[in-house]
Amino acid sequence: MLSIIKFACGIVCGCALSQFPEYSQQYVQRMGGALDELTLVVSDFDTSAKSAGYTRDQALEAMTGSTFLEARQTDMKTTFTRFDLLAQDYTRLQNAGAFGRLSYVARMRDGDISKGTLADFKPALPLSVEGAGFVGIGFLLGYMTLAGLMRLLFRPRKQVQA
Repeated sequence: MLSIIKFACGIVCGCALSQFPEYSQQYVQRMGGALDELTLVVSDFDTSAKSAGYTRDQALEAMTGSTFLEARQTDMKTTFTRFDLLAQDYTRLQNAGAFGRLSYVARMRDGDISKGTLADFKPALPLSVEGAGFVGIGFLLGYMTLAGLMRLLFRPRKQVQA
C-alpha cells in the first residue's frame, strides 16, 4: 500500500514539474512582448530628449517644477530600470532551453509578467525531450521525498533493554 502512495506522489510531482518547460517558454514570450513595448517608450523618450539637446539623464533632471513633472520623472526612472532588468533577463533566458531556464528561475522575477503568464497558462502534456526529463525528475523528487518522510515517521522503534 505504501508503495502505491509513493508511486502516486511521484506521478503527481512529475506531472507538476513537467509543466515548467511550457510555463517558462510562455514567460519568455511575454517578457519579449513587454520588452518590445518598453523599447518604444524608451526610444520615444530618448528621441524627445535628443531633439531638445538633452541626454536621457539631463532630460530626467529637467522634469521638475510641478507635481506632475516630478511624478512623471519618477515613472520614467522606474520604466528605465524595468527596461534594463528585462533586457538583461531576456538576453539570458531567450536562448536557454528549459533546463537552462531552470538555472535562471530567479530571473523570472517580473511580477506583472509572472501573474499574466500564470493567469493564461493551461497545463499541457509535454511531448518534448525536456518535458520528459522534467517528468522524470519530478517523479523521482516526489517519490523519494515521500519515501524519506515515511521512513522518518514510521521507522521501527528500538526497544530499550533493562
